[in-house]
Amino acid sequence: MSYFDAASAAPLHAVARQALTASLDEGWADPARLYREGRRARMLLDAAREATAEAVGCRADELVFTSSGTSAVHSGIAGALAGRRRAGHHLIVSAVEHSSVLHAAEVHQTGGGAVTEVAVGRTGAVSPSGYAEALRPDTALACLQSANHEVGTVQPVAEVAAVCRAAGVPLLVDAAQSLGWGPVEGDWSLLAASAHKWGGPPGVGLLAVRKGVRFAPQGPRDERESGRAAGFENLPAIVAAAASLRAVRAEAAEEAVRLRELTERIRARVPGLVPDVEVVGDPERRLPGIVTFSCLYVDGETLLHELDRAGFSVSSGSSCTSSTLTPSHVLKAMGVLSEGNIRVSLPPGTREEDVERFLAVLPEVVAGVREKLGAPVSTGEAVNRPGEEAALVVDALGRRCPIPVIELAKVIGDVPVGGTVRVLADDEAARLDIPAWCEMRGQQYLGEEPATEGTAYTVRRLN
Repeated sequence: MSYFDAASAAPLHAVARQALTASLDEGWADPARLYREGRRARMLLDAAREATAEAVGCRADELVFTSSGTSAVHSGIAGALAGRRRAGHHLIVSAVEHSSVLHAAEVHQTGGGAVTEVAVGRTGAVSPSGYAEALRPDTALACLQSANHEVGTVQPVAEVAAVCRAAGVPLLVDAAQSLGWGPVEGDWSLLAASAHKWGGPPGVGLLAVRKGVRFAPQGPRDERESGRAAGFENLPAIVAAAASLRAVRAEAAEEAVRLRELTERIRARVPGLVPDVEVVGDPERRLPGIVTFSCLYVDGETLLHELDRAGFSVSSGSSCTSSTLTPSHVLKAMGVLSEGNIRVSLPPGTREEDVERFLAVLPEVVAGVREKLGAPVSTGEAVNRPGEEAALVVDALGRRCPIPVIELAKVIGDVPVGGTVRVLADDEAARLDIPAWCEMRGQQYLGEEPATEGTAYTVRRLN
């Protein structure tokens, strides 16, 4: 089995396993106690904090350990907003932030605060000017991920941090995906990350708050972790997290070159192996191990199951694979195809032969799923036929992705050039996938309008 979902959780690093086992024997006592066992535990905790702070690029007394990366994000946002409540209640986030950031923003907005989402381009990157335009006199905090978790695009953190610093606004960086590859550049104010993203054990997050940043921890407090993370420290896991971070950093430069070559191989070859594919994300400014692409006329859930049967563990942002039947907010913000979406995120140590086997298996798997769904076999240029009507209506109500797009593709050749097809659909993914299909197939998307049931999407045939 080839595990290609390291962006969700990286396999436990060998160093983490060794450190975890050793610290279970040495670090079980309360590090707040003054007797011998407590002092030994305190020494382990202090050493882990110093090593982690060095990797982050902050002082040891600026960093605390939390129970998860999500907890670090929530605590960081809530504490920074509370600490700067006299400045205002305006929060800035990007449209492609991790759900933990967006959920915290929802809570803030529900409580009466204001939130501005900064848009991204088709590569998934924000522009520093977007943050500059979003800043207001009452802005209390801005948030920006260091790199996107779904498509791998690296964000211009240093430039955005400079914009925020000039306005006197702190910037919180979610560095979960990138910290294992290197420190976050720029004059950021707060940083959150999660150990299971770099090969540490799950259940360990970190939050760094620079000196001088106004910060008021929220919720019940105790004496642990500077009052910013209540509860008994999971010392064995913390020690393992720190040890593995140091280990992966030592290997990062060499491994990045190798994984980047493998993901570039996937990016370059998939469009030639599988028809009607859109490779998404920035082709240059991206993390080494992540490559994401979307396949027309494919049910994402079925595709994941078939790849799993073939021996590959991958993930997807397709609405067909989510419990809410809505497409990924990241793909939606980028305006790219969501149906048949596959994220391949290679863990360190991935073998070249496993990638080659994936590329060999993928075309047959996609073709099989398309055949089951009745997708058009040929998407070549159609010819006009005498007696054709200038407009058609496709009723795809009650049918989920990718059926509305499949039905559209089947009939586009039945209208003359200049004619239109009106697709009736009530699947949220159609709002994203029909315009994306038009761009991929060279047709004109005319827009949407409410229908008696669902929404009507109108497409004009150009070729």
